[in-house]
Amino acid sequence: MANPHAGEVALIVDGERRVLKLTLGALAELEAALGADTLVALIERYEEGAFATRDVLALLLAGLRGGGWQGSAAELARADIAGGPIMAARAAAQLLARAFTLPETNHDGL
Repeated sequence: MANPHAGEVALIVDGERRVLKLTLGALAELEAALGADTLVALIERYEEGAFATRDVLALLLAGLRGGGWQGSAAELARADIAGGPIMAARAAAQLLARAFTLPETNHDGL
């Protein structure tokens, strides 16, 4: 099960349940995949509803890699995602939101 408090998102890819997470390494890969774009620009595109399919694929690939998946961008582009493009875009948006939301703190401020 995906743990939203740890930034995880679940998605069914080619009939297999996968856990996605934007780790620091996955975020670095995402920045590289976006080229000149910044993560802030990507977040703004999502907030405005102006994201592209390449944004969704880049986010999902980074999240899958952060979750341990070893597949390629080409494999993901050919994959069957349960729920189709809408579920893919929703999972990508959740990844962004969870990666940049602070968890609740305990009594010690941790």
